Amino acid sequence: MATRTSGERTPPLTAAEFHALYRRLASGASWAAGARGALAALTPDRVAAAAQEIQAGRTVSLAAPVETSTGPDSPEPARHTMRAWSDESDDQGLHFARDSFAMNVHGDTDSHLDALCHVIYRGTLHGGVDAGSVTASGATALTVEAVADGIAGRGVLLDIPRLRGVPWLEPGEHVGAGELEAAERSQGTRVGEGDLLFVRVGHRKRRAEEGPWHAAESRAGLHPNALEFLAERKVSVLGGDGNNDTAPSAVDSVGFPVHVLAMHAMGVYLLDYLQFEDLAPVCAAEGRWSFFCVVAPLRLPSATGSPVNPIAVL
Repeated sequence: MATRTSGERTPPLTAAEFHALYRRLASGASWAAGARGALAALTPDRVAAAAQEIQAGRTVSLAAPVETSTGPDSPEPARHTMRAWSDESDDQGLHFARDSFAMNVHGDTDSHLDALCHVIYRGTLHGGVDAGSVTASGATALTVEAVADGIAGRGVLLDIPRLRGVPWLEPGEHVGAGELEAAERSQGTRVGEGDLLFVRVGHRKRRAEEGPWHAAESRAGLHPNALEFLAERKVSVLGGDGNNDTAPSAVDSVGFPVHVLAMHAMGVYLLDYLQFEDLAPVCAAEGRWSFFCVVAPLRLPSATGSPVNPIAVL
């Protein structure tokens, strides 16, 4: 593991600085216009090339087990009920066990994908789509249905605790663009156009060892300037083991600046609350941090997000 460092200095942004960054990223994201947003960079040729990442044929889940217990970061845990065996079987003794699930998709524990209709900023969705397209009965534009065929491409994991020489980043710590570049160099990899970028901050490891906490109020994540790195590389998907956004926010008056910049300004799909504790040691053992990755959201035509179980194939 690398020598312990405290990370780059990532000062807060004023509202004016944030809006200047927003305008700069949005104006440079014309390539990501349309219902699929930044997935425009994930062309069939790039998907086919990503399949060459498969060498050992090993699969690793990037999802955490669904949380069904109430806790400080799960006030609305998923509800799982079952009808199991009973005497109500037919004459041949046949019976079916059955399950029912209910979930707050955008909570602070379960692994999920954010559709582009999830972020409403200044009355619009990504690309200037009217926010009125999102109603209490469902969304009619930029929904999960835009990725009904799934997302498949080259995934890259950048391990920031490994870079800093710590088990995890503490809540409130930021990861900036310079540190993403440093992680690339340290790991001998490079994020490319159309890639699925995964940034580990160690949220899941801290939760497992220290116990859950109020992650909505305090968590490690990306600094808004990290989105310049994503824009330069034309990343299609950003995934984190936390919310991707730091709490408290690095921007006065904007609670989720990374969500706003990634999804609203650039059309980058987000994957929140993944877990990389299985993948990171495999990448380290293999000596490579890129892999083929498949993300398959549920087909929920009017939904703003979906639970997911992304699979890395090395």
